This record gives sequence, C-alpha cells and structure tokens, in this order.
Amino acid sequence: MAELYPQAGATGEPGVAEAWFALHVRSRHEKLVDRFLREKGFECFLPSYRSRRRWCDRVKEVELPLFATYLFCRFNPSRMLPILTTQGVIRVVGAGNKPLPVADAEIAAIRAIVESRLNVEPWPYARVGQRVLLRYGPLRGLEGELLALKGERRLIVSVTLLQRCCAVEIDEAWAVPVDRSDAARIAESPVARLGERTRSQDRRSAALAR
Repeated sequence: MAELYPQAGATGEPGVAEAWFALHVRSRHEKLVDRFLREKGFECFLPSYRSRRRWCDRVKEVELPLFATYLFCRFNPSRMLPILTTQGVIRVVGAGNKPLPVADAEIAAIRAIVESRLNVEPWPYARVGQRVLLRYGPLRGLEGELLALKGERRLIVSVTLLQRCCAVEIDEAWAVPVDRSDAARIAESPVARLGERTRSQDRRSAALAR
C-alpha cells in the first residue's frame, strides 16, 4: 500500500520541514516497523549492534537494536497519521502530545559509530567520565564521554531525548580533552559535515514546501 502514502515532505503545513523523530515501538518489532515505514516511503534509521548469545550447545552472534523498542524516522510532523497507524508503533517520542525532534548531530554521531564497524553496545544513560574529542581514527571529530573499563577505553555517546547511550571501543590515543577552541576543527570533521548536509536538506524541504 505504499502508493497511499506519498514521500515524506510531499504534503504537510507550508514551511514545516522534515526532521528526525524517535518512535517508541512494541518489543521485538523494531525491524518490522522499519520495513513497514520504508514501504510507505519514509526514511528510517534503525541502529544495531552484534552480540554474542550463549545457547545450550553453542555461542551464536546475533544482530540486535542498539536502542531496544526505539527507531528513528524522518518526516514532516504535520503528517504523523501514516506513522501512528503503522503496525507496531506505540507513539512518537515527545512532550505530551507534541513530538520533539532528535538533534541532527546526535543522529549523525550514532550513524557514524554504527558505520565504523567498531565494537559498540548499549550503555546506561549517565555522565560517566571526561568529555573528549576524537582527533584520529574512523570517528574523527566525534565528541563524547571517555570511560575506562577493564583496561579498555570506550566513548559514550547519548541520545538526549531518549535518555539512552551507546558505547564504542576506541584507542585511547585517538582522544584528547575537549577544548572549546577546537570548534573550528570539529566543524570540519566528517560527522559535522554529515550533520550539516542533513540541515541543508531540511532547509531545501522547507523552501519547497513554501
């Protein structure tokens, strides 16, 4: 029934741009909801990680959602009906009945981590260590909290709206304490450029809507 739902942004209030929103979905329905929404023409992002699970006679590696019962979808907030009527969707995360967008920078950071192929896992939401900037490695330009655990170093990156975090293993040599004078360097990072491309798409969508 994808033809019943035009591409996100094709309809909606004039001047209202698309943005990323977090969707709360039924347990173990993340992949199903992701597929249904894509069939309706929406852009979705379901970050995942690999986990080793022990069965009775063997250890098996499985792919799991990085943020259980949540996924991200990009759409115009003035046309949520196709989202809310999708099987498995419970609600759009927000304040009361008002959906709140997820910051482009947070989406870009999570996407960069997932695509880096480094070891990543869910992590409790908390400020756990020193704020650092990665100057080197595949995640150059990313900021987060540095955590030392069992001789390993992990970068903790959060999604503020969900109050969820993920942790990715890094080489300690990649990280330096954050200095606000590094703003120009951060702006030139691959992660920052990805966020800027997303914001540019938002501006173009708003212009077309007018």
